[in-house]
Amino acid sequence: MSVMRKRFASALVVALSAVAVAAALVVTRPPAAGAQATGGFDFTRAEVAATGLQVPWGLAFLPDGSALVSERDTARIMQVRPGASPVQVATVPGVSPSGEAGLLGIAVSPTYAQDQWVYAYFTGGSDNRVVRFRLGSPGTQQVIVSGIPKASFHNGGRIAFGPDGMLYVTTGDGGTSSNAQSLSSLGGKVLRMTPTGGVPSGNPFSNSLVYSYGHRNVQGLAWDEQGRLYATEFGQNTYDEINLIVAGANYGWPTCEGRCGNSSFRDPLVVWTTAEASPSGLAYANGTLFAAALRGTRLWTVAVSGGAPASAPVAEFQGTYGRLRAVAAGPDGWLWVTTSNRDGRGTPAATDDRIIRVPRTGTTTSPTPTVSVTPTVSVTPTVGPSPSGGPRSCAAAYRVAPVPGEPADIS
Repeated sequence: MSVMRKRFASALVVALSAVAVAAALVVTRPPAAGAQATGGFDFTRAEVAATGLQVPWGLAFLPDGSALVSERDTARIMQVRPGASPVQVATVPGVSPSGEAGLLGIAVSPTYAQDQWVYAYFTGGSDNRVVRFRLGSPGTQQVIVSGIPKASFHNGGRIAFGPDGMLYVTTGDGGTSSNAQSLSSLGGKVLRMTPTGGVPSGNPFSNSLVYSYGHRNVQGLAWDEQGRLYATEFGQNTYDEINLIVAGANYGWPTCEGRCGNSSFRDPLVVWTTAEASPSGLAYANGTLFAAALRGTRLWTVAVSGGAPASAPVAEFQGTYGRLRAVAAGPDGWLWVTTSNRDGRGTPAATDDRIIRVPRTGTTTSPTPTVSVTPTVSVTPTVGPSPSGGPRSCAAAYRVAPVPGEPADIS
């Protein structure tokens, strides 16, 4: 074979290899020796996907797989792609951050490719509200729901579209516990509405957005494959909760915190001490709920079956990354988790706040190369950050006395 043919053959092999690398978005490989999976994810291979965020609160995904992240105190919306610096794509006007209030939940329209709507829950001058807008013009807002009680604490704030196409909104009692039991108040509730804020058919109370009530401060929503809805809830001084949300049900606050065995109220599926949890974001994947714990500085994993716990909760990331706020199962098959160490209650590292990604067991996303094919064929891969993650740890129940004058839930 001539030298020219040899060079051409070599170049062709390199080019085909480059194409194969670019196409192989997911590569199967056996877990690391001794690795244990929780909920189908390998926490020993967690990696930092983004750094330098300022109190990320909400997390939602665009059709291209990138994430939109809301920052509570800056009112910015950042676009995040793993391995790249976050990019500011919008600032939401009208946000009044204070304490736990500010720009909170974010959601992307299920028909975003057609309508470009982004939804946000934020604290304004007189209330909490949900609006929608397009990223290019966040100041042109359509109000979806307003009049949700606001305070420095207990603002709720998670929003998400359910499998039924309806928008679900979690609210806190706004520091007034009686709001939770009043069906005329939007505080202390899980709300269900159409994408334009209307009352959908199937809501349990006539002409009302209220879907469930008797909540203190709900900050997490997730659905399983059968459409069951789960929610995390902050207790006061004793117990935090994961609840199975049923239309029209009363979850007991302020009469009940945790399980009280009162037939008038629904008991939670899972309870923790407030020191172990203070649960915010919630995600579901592979028969498992993942609850991001703020004060507990860990990610709780709860296997569920038929709407009930299937085994005892397992803690991951205990003390590894600090306070954890949001968690979501990404379209890339990885589990995304945000820290909340710059919210005034954590001890931030130099790179905080961060987004952590956890791969599925036995798979990893291969690096995304930059491929340049010329007569001499040059292939330059761009390699992402090295995986990093702490060892698995077991959770121990303990109590931490609240700081005087500060709510025990530390949300």
